[in-house]
Amino acid sequence: MIRARLWFRCAAMHDPVTPVVIKPAVIGWEAKERNVDLTIERAFNGDELVLRMNRWVTVDVKKVAELVHKYGYLKVLDERDLVVEVETEKDLETLNRALFENFGDQLDLEKI
Repeated sequence: MIRARLWFRCAAMHDPVTPVVIKPAVIGWEAKERNVDLTIERAFNGDELVLRMNRWVTVDVKKVAELVHKYGYLKVLDERDLVVEVETEKDLETLNRALFENFGDQLDLEKI
């Protein structure tokens, strides 16, 4: 398994950025007739994290996710870092080429 960080271009500053999970999402309930003291804490998966980048970066994040899924997977490593996982070096090279052809210099993969 080969992993790479996915770097987007920030729409505001044009710096390379990658999303990280700082704190898991917390979901709770509000009841109409009583108090419900129950919450669920759950981290985002890779697809959810990429889709949350919509309009914060210079590329169409849905297209990025679709393209990555042709060659590998989007994952959150150690409940924090977004990575792309592919099976082989060839898959990584092919994905990197496809990303460049579709998004130019607005998206980078960095092997880790």
